[in-house]
Amino acid sequence: MSLIQRLRRQFVVPFSEMMKHFRHNYETDGGYFQRFRGVFIQMSRMNEIKYGTHVGTDELGNKYYENNRYFVGRNRWVDFNKDTWKNKWDFNASQITPEWHRWLHYMTDDTPTVKPPTQRKFLLTHTRNLTGTKDCYVPYSTTKPKIEAWKPE
Repeated sequence: MSLIQRLRRQFVVPFSEMMKHFRHNYETDGGYFQRFRGVFIQMSRMNEIKYGTHVGTDELGNKYYENNRYFVGRNRWVDFNKDTWKNKWDFNASQITPEWHRWLHYMTDDTPTVKPPTQRKFLLTHTRNLTGTKDCYVPYSTTKPKIEAWKPE
């Protein structure tokens, strides 16, 4: 291998990969300033910059991507819905719908857009886990307390 080929492999190929990341963020966010903002947000949320082909979007607004040049287990990912500033930073895995969970965890190779799941009468619409929010379920006691609280009068 010649010196020029080694230098090309060491410097030009990583630079072209980085430019693909920037182009991907430019297409998803739009604009010049948004490109750097998109890269910053992606770095702070996922600790890496990824690019891939957009495979589909679910009913919650999450976007799913795939790039088979990455390792298996890292080549499919979700970009959560970022409609408000709060949603940009407040996300968890319960926001992924079950259909896309199957594809994301390699239970199937077909996306729900290619092969939609069978609709059943007993299936409910997906909602995120509300634990830790003000809308979470709090059980109440129906038994009489053993100790009465003192009320100063």
